[in-house]
This record gives sequence, C-alpha cells and structure tokens, in this order.
Amino acid sequence: MRLTNLSFEEWIEHAFSREVHIQQAAWYFDPNQDWWDPKPVEAVAYLTRLFEDPERTLCWFSDDQIAQGLTYLVGISASGDNGWLSAMEVPVEVRVRCVEAIGKLFDRLFVPRCTPHLSHLSEVAAGTLNCVCYMWWDEFPCIALPSDPNLRRLSGTALTTMEHILGLGSLACQESALHGLGHWQRQHASEVARIIDAFVLSQTELDPRLLAYANAARCGCVL
Repeated sequence: MRLTNLSFEEWIEHAFSREVHIQQAAWYFDPNQDWWDPKPVEAVAYLTRLFEDPERTLCWFSDDQIAQGLTYLVGISASGDNGWLSAMEVPVEVRVRCVEAIGKLFDRLFVPRCTPHLSHLSEVAAGTLNCVCYMWWDEFPCIALPSDPNLRRLSGTALTTMEHILGLGSLACQESALHGLGHWQRQHASEVARIIDAFVLSQTELDPRLLAYANAARCGCVL
C-alpha cells in the first residue's frame, strides 16, 4: 500500500521501528510491505526535520535500526531514488535547507555514533552506522537535474556541506566527505581540489591512511 498521508511521527515509526534481520533482506525489499510515497514538498520537509534534529528524533532506535531506516529513505539502492529533492516544484530554498541539514545529521548523529574505523579499507571493527556514513554521498539521491536553473546553487551547497563534514573531528565522517568529493571531482575538479588541499594543510597529525584516501579523492580515484 502507498502511504501518502503520514504525520512526521508516523513516518519515523514507519521507517525506523522495524526489526533488523542480519541474515535476511531488509523489509523494504518485500513487495508486500507498505511504502512511503508522499508529495515531494512533504518528503523534503520531513527529511529536513529529521536531518536537523536526529539525536532527539531517533534516540529510541538502535544503530542497526537507524542504519536500516536511513538506507530505506535516501539510499538509491533501496527506495530513496524518488526524485523528491530534484523536483523543481519544491522551492529551491527548501531544497537548499535540506542539503545543508545533512551537515547537522553528520555532526549530531554520525560523529557520536560512528566508530573510528575506515570503511574503504573494510575494517571489521567498524560500527553499524559507519557504512551508511561512508556511502552517504554515493547513495544519496539526485538533488538537481541538468535542466534545473538552480543546479549550480544546489551543487555548491552540497560541496559546502561536504567541506563542513570534512572539518568534523571524526575519522568516519572525514572519510565520508572525501568519498563524496571523490565522486564529485569529475564535474567540480577545481572546487574539490581546493577543499581537499585546504583540509590536508589544516591537519597537523593526519592519519596516513586518510591522507592516502584524500589524495585519491582529489583526482576522483574512489569507488
């Protein structure tokens, strides 16, 4: 059943209160499950509210549930590629605020909950949320189509948000930002180089593994 009229609280329950079954496919891959299908304006508003206040909104849920819920909502490999953020019917100021709010999500959720391990090296001790953090910009849905007159503004907002995340004192978050910048390098080479160079120069004791990854991201050599 398409769920088109959920309150914010009902939406949180729908997305995050599910059991996590490690040996089974996630619930959202079951064709018999209900799925959230709102209008783009409502979707962006709910996502922004979640991103801006994750610690209070998600405090009742385990890391496993949060990882599963975030993947369901924004992972293009799950059900997150619904065109909500790229919908030009949503005012650009609203879309910009949602992208900016991702910085708060990282600061308030991923920084305190992710473990200091690197996912691109497949470190087995990494926490449940580390993978979602690492793949965030790889899995995040399109924020603007080529025909969108606000493409440049939205792209700039995303790059600024990645730069903010790169400055957070979290190994996992810094890796995520570098991963995202590496994927954006092809279209934004000079800006990506500026952001990464400034980050490297600002660090006095940068983990050599992260430095190597930063160098790879600078030339777009990330997976």
